[in-house]
Amino acid sequence: MSYVPPHKRPSNRNPTPTPVPSSLNPKPSFASPRHRHHQSSRLIPFSPHLISRWYATSTESLALVPYDSEVIEKKNGSKPLTVNVTDGAVLVEEEERGVLKGIVEKVARDLIEAVQHTKEEARSGDVKLQVMARVGKVLFRGDPSVCLDSIIKAPTSEGELNKLQARKTFYTTVSEEYMREVGELLVDKCGFKFVREKDRYYIRVIDKRQPDLIMSCKCMTLHDSGLELYKVEHKPLRHMVTDVSCLSKNFDLRIMLNAKRAVKNLDADVVEGINQLISAAVIDPEVKGGLRWPLGKESAADRFVMVHVMHTEHKILNRDKIRVKMRQADRFDYHSSTGEDANEISLKLCGLPEQLTEDHLCEGSIVDMIQEVVALIWDNLLSHSTGILC
Repeated sequence: MSYVPPHKRPSNRNPTPTPVPSSLNPKPSFASPRHRHHQSSRLIPFSPHLISRWYATSTESLALVPYDSEVIEKKNGSKPLTVNVTDGAVLVEEEERGVLKGIVEKVARDLIEAVQHTKEEARSGDVKLQVMARVGKVLFRGDPSVCLDSIIKAPTSEGELNKLQARKTFYTTVSEEYMREVGELLVDKCGFKFVREKDRYYIRVIDKRQPDLIMSCKCMTLHDSGLELYKVEHKPLRHMVTDVSCLSKNFDLRIMLNAKRAVKNLDADVVEGINQLISAAVIDPEVKGGLRWPLGKESAADRFVMVHVMHTEHKILNRDKIRVKMRQADRFDYHSSTGEDANEISLKLCGLPEQLTEDHLCEGSIVDMIQEVVALIWDNLLSHSTGILC
């Protein structure tokens, strides 16, 4: 039987978990020499000044316990762990809410500090800051190097921080039933309004002459089923991430600050190479990522190659300064030769980045805005039985 590349093999199209960050997996050898220069498949890289925290909504009687996830266990070779309370411990929701309010105050201070490293670029418009919240599950690598003390202790050096990031992931794939339930709840109970639906293709391209610079090409479909380039951005950079294990809930919470930089004044040869890749793409729902390329068209000018493709369909809901994105994503990563489907929910805090870059910012108003979003998530998005997929 002839060999069929992994991304061209048939898929049952059932949702499967989000990819585990490359830091949690040994780096596989590449199937093709054209990918050997690519050193990392992490979807969003970390800033050198990254602020990373982990908290729990209770500080008493905590334990690391196994978390059933067949997919992650296969990828890592061990069952992941999550933080829970010990048997017999009693959680009081009002006490957890009090702890959570204190955590939000710390998150606000971390956001203010993290923005200092990119404030001038944000003001000039060269960088677009995004404060996001996500629903998922905080998971830790199930190996002897991970213990509760090492998780609770805040990193005090860059080396310790890197170790923590390598041991931790935020698992965000949820079920289709949960997506529908949350969408109805937000509209019927929480006052959100449907804004629009989007269908986009994303192609991440690397220039061999600048191997550390990955360009994200956002594309729209044309009437003739081809692709049209909409925007080119640098790979986002993460400046702050806080994970909160919500012990009395089914799900956990992540709050993060990302910076997106638009690519300006591209050289003509770069534009030509990107357009060659995009014009050669064939939309094919039967392959992972939704796109394939004819043989010999996977690169351009022996310089520009793809490292990741993704097709997304998402709905946007809006209320005041909170925007909810409910996304179905179909991905393929050329680094690991793996693909997956994922259902994900994220909340964007619109207007907060502008407040964070003001000269005379008001920490109290920043805390209030984050508290509002966190309360919305705590009350409505963390306790649904249809749950996260395993």
